[in-house]
Formats: sequence, C-alpha cells, structure tokens
Amino acid sequence: MDSAEREAKQVELSELRQRVAQLEQELEGQPVHWEATKFYTGYYALAGFVLGMFGAVTSLLFNVVGSALVGSHPLRLIQIYLTFPLGERALELNGGLTLTIGCCLYIGTGMLLGIPFHLLLMWITDKASFGFRVGVATVLAGGMWLVHFYLILSWLQPILFGGNWIVEMIPWWIGLVTHLIYGWTMALVFPLGLYVPYRRQTEYA
Repeated sequence: MDSAEREAKQVELSELRQRVAQLEQELEGQPVHWEATKFYTGYYALAGFVLGMFGAVTSLLFNVVGSALVGSHPLRLIQIYLTFPLGERALELNGGLTLTIGCCLYIGTGMLLGIPFHLLLMWITDKASFGFRVGVATVLAGGMWLVHFYLILSWLQPILFGGNWIVEMIPWWIGLVTHLIYGWTMALVFPLGLYVPYRRQTEYA
C-alpha cells in the first residue's frame, strides 16, 4: 500500500469516526419517554375519580328502581341524603331542580370516594383474580358504609342540623346494599383504570 492510498484510507476513517460521533450525539439528544416504574398514585387517583362516577350512577339507579318498585318516590333516597345540607325541610322537597342538584351531589360524592377506593383496590388486587377483587371490594364497601353511617353521620348530622334522618330513615340493609353496589361496580370497571404506558409504533419495530 503506497502512501497516497494509505492517506486516503486515513481520511475516510476519520470521516467515518466523525459520522459515528454525530450519530451518537443525535441519539443522545432524542427525548426519552417517561414511564412510571413504581405505584403511579397520581394516575390511579385520577382514574378512581372518574370510575367513581360509574359506581355512584349504578347505585343511584338501583335505588331509583327499588324505590319505584315499593311505591315510594323514585328519588326518596336523594331527599333523605339532602337532609345533611338542608335539614328536615329537604324531606318536603319535590322540585325537579333541587332533586337534580341532589343527584349531582350524590354522583360527585361517589367520584370523590372513588379516589381512595380505587387506590386501595389497585394496591391490594393489582395482579389478583376477579373473584378476589370483588371480595376485597365487598369488604371495602362494607367498611365505607359503617364509617359513613355510624362513625360520621350518626353524630355529625344531629350536631349540625338537629336530626339524625339519614341513619334513622334509611334501613341499614338499604344503606349497605347501596354501598355494595358501588363497590362491585368499581371492581367491574377496575380494568379501565389500569396504567398502560403509551408506545409509538416505531418502538415495536
């Protein structure tokens, strides 16, 4: 190999090295897709807030149908729950707007409760079977009923509004079943709240 040919190859090698360095810089400059590696609390809290709407609507429909079947006002449960902010006069309300607001408050409360409910359900039953998840949801819903009715409302409503209408007027089994319907619905829609990282089509190539 003469000196001219050797010099040409060295120039070519130098250009190749520069090209490699340029490609490495371009690769390092590409944005790295963030992906949760631990329990994604923020995402599951938001998912629980949204899924809680399904649980609340389902339990509300159950009560509407049940009340109609026994000849009561379809939104009797909403009337009773409205005694917490409005007192005894809520039992005399039959206006559509007021009851509509009551339904919205009922659903909104279910959405807020969906946050801790879904977080606990995800934390306990992430990889578990559907049957186990339903069992856990049953326990959580039953516990939620006990806390709401007997650890909070039983003393808070009399102090604030002078009566204990929710605990006294809603039969215990209706209150329990309402919460169970909510919990079972949350277990049913649980897969909709799973975190699945986004992948571009080129990442699978």
